Amino acid sequence: MQAHLPQSAPSPAAAAESLGSSGALAYPGARWALAGFFLSGVLLSFLGAILPSWQHHISSDYGIISLYFVGLIVGLAGSAWVSPKLLRKKGIAWTLACACAVGGSAFLYLAFVSPPFAPWWRVAGMVLVGSAAGGLHTAIFHAISTMYRHDPAATVNLAGIFFGLGCFTVALLISGTFYIYTPAAIQVWIAVIPALAGWGYLKTRFEPHAVPVVASPKSVFAELRSPGAVLLSLLLFFQLGNEWAIAGWLPLFLSQRLGISPVTSLWMLAMYWLSLLVGRAAAQWVLPRVSHARLLVGSVIASMFGCMILLATNNSFGALAGILLVGGSFAPIYPLLVEKIGSRFPYYHPGFYNGIFSYALAAGLLAPCTLGYWTSVWGVRAVMALPLAGSLVVFGLLVLIWLEARFLSHTERPAA
Repeated sequence: MQAHLPQSAPSPAAAAESLGSSGALAYPGARWALAGFFLSGVLLSFLGAILPSWQHHISSDYGIISLYFVGLIVGLAGSAWVSPKLLRKKGIAWTLACACAVGGSAFLYLAFVSPPFAPWWRVAGMVLVGSAAGGLHTAIFHAISTMYRHDPAATVNLAGIFFGLGCFTVALLISGTFYIYTPAAIQVWIAVIPALAGWGYLKTRFEPHAVPVVASPKSVFAELRSPGAVLLSLLLFFQLGNEWAIAGWLPLFLSQRLGISPVTSLWMLAMYWLSLLVGRAAAQWVLPRVSHARLLVGSVIASMFGCMILLATNNSFGALAGILLVGGSFAPIYPLLVEKIGSRFPYYHPGFYNGIFSYALAAGLLAPCTLGYWTSVWGVRAVMALPLAGSLVVFGLLVLIWLEARFLSHTERPAA
């Protein structure tokens, strides 16, 4: 069965109407599973938002921040291999509830080992957070398979909106309670989110599916047989790295580079997620009306200007302008890459797509991980220098993809 991504994705309202009218959302499990991307956003954006509460905005021990991201990556990649076995034995509802239980327990554990405990304890907690996110992704991709087969673009669009809402909620929650509660209390409140979701999943009936075999790293890389597929994979890797480098380090950059208070820096992080969310929703209106290639190139160039503004500014207004420009310009890039990758990998397979998503996300988190080293060497300005360099690489890869497409069209042209 094939599921080709269409040339333009529908608006959020149209996406929901399309899925609802088709019956794809008729099962309560389908709605709950899709909303699980909200919890995924909570889990994965937690680290970037909690760092000021762990007092890292007044510390130059950047190496330990890298280790936090290492723990997140290890948990995310490891659970992509373990969780399919759990899904096969226990089913969707139990696997989703288990992932929520691990996530809630991880937040409670991190609340217990908040400063002044040694940071190594928190590295172990981030492994648990990554494991919860990976298990959640495995079950979600399997549960929404019917929805994806009916309308892949609408499903991806709605999933992205839920994920962005989760990221925005965490940043807003921590910024609003920073001076009201202790770091431990804040994390206890965050633990309530996966606890409620897990209880709901246990009570939800899911449409039965045959559980596919998860895609191994070997099978994922075996698909990369053409130069175009390799270039698209590199493009996804660098773009996710750009987005997560800013999401993971923005509050520390603003506090240490510009002297902005932790609450204001976290509020600006929330604005970054909001600009990504609104930009991706607005992009759905723009996509049918403009050339996708021009939109992609224009977005990459605009993101470079946004990073340069953040590098050069010395005040809050310039920082906010740069953040909104970066977030808004990043917004259409990922949906366009998903569209191109969907045409390269047209056969839907829940395990395969979960493997692609998990490995790409883990690889993208390498960028904020390596920033610990670069900031130790070059200072906190490296936080914006890395995404700027990454945007230049993305622009170069776009040129190579265009040249490869022109070359293929020339060689496949029939002789006169």
